[in-house]
Amino acid sequence: MTRRPLPQYLVWLQHLTLAGILLGASAAALAQSGAAALRTSYSAMSEQLRQNQFGRPLVLDSAESSNDIKGDIYAVVDHPFASVSAALNEAGEWCDVLILHLNTKYCGVTKKSQGAEVSMAVGKKFNQPLADAYRVDFAWQPISATADYLEIQMHAPNGPLGTNNYRIMLQAVPVDGGRTFLHLRYSYGYGFAGRMAMKAYLATAGSDKIGFTVTGKDAGGKPQYIGGVRGVVERNTMRYYLAIDAYLGGLGTPAAGRLDKRLQAWFNSTERYAAQLHEMERGEYIEMKLAEYQRQQTPQ
Repeated sequence: MTRRPLPQYLVWLQHLTLAGILLGASAAALAQSGAAALRTSYSAMSEQLRQNQFGRPLVLDSAESSNDIKGDIYAVVDHPFASVSAALNEAGEWCDVLILHLNTKYCGVTKKSQGAEVSMAVGKKFNQPLADAYRVDFAWQPISATADYLEIQMHAPNGPLGTNNYRIMLQAVPVDGGRTFLHLRYSYGYGFAGRMAMKAYLATAGSDKIGFTVTGKDAGGKPQYIGGVRGVVERNTMRYYLAIDAYLGGLGTPAAGRLDKRLQAWFNSTERYAAQLHEMERGEYIEMKLAEYQRQQTPQ
């Protein structure tokens, strides 16, 4: 008996169903792979997380190539994974994180057909009009959000002063004691213009600024810290991590006092590493951020 061919729409339906199954299996495999790799990092870094210069379970690393720079922070936070995942798996929540950074002047989320876009205005360490800040538009992507693994990626093709390919990535897994192990990566690229702008900064305002990597000791036995471009990316990676930590610390606070608690926590944390991160006094920071947060509530 001759079998009749399936109608074309059923063939398409079969292909779509198979594609959906394969994509689902691929996403699950990627989540398993990402979670396993992060747990391996947690085990490998156990001693560094216990004993380090930061006084908290945190490991920081940075790397520079001919055309890009990246900073990585691995840290344990005293919050259950379920709370961390729920709090950071929404694009809008990231604006409440990013605005804590002293160079973030504004952050807003726009829903696009291909997903959410997080638009930031980055500028100087004082009050300034948005027209004088630089806009950076991140495509926000929730790569994975399972019961035991979270991965969020943000990508902006262009940045200020000839920089490009900005990426912020966060990964998280649950660990012992009801805590969460995080990996934050902050990176960007630069061409000739960006390299010249960075050189000018490092020769002037950034000439005496340092990062966290210890490169040696001076004649008195005190640690010497890395400077240059790696110093820049280490400071900013730390500021973004401390913003995430301060944001999470405010989750159980009543709404009326939540922002103040997060601002105070971010400032207190940065002052623990004042040699690298101190830029202004507490009152200046709080006043500036309250004004910027208020501006952020109005669509720009």
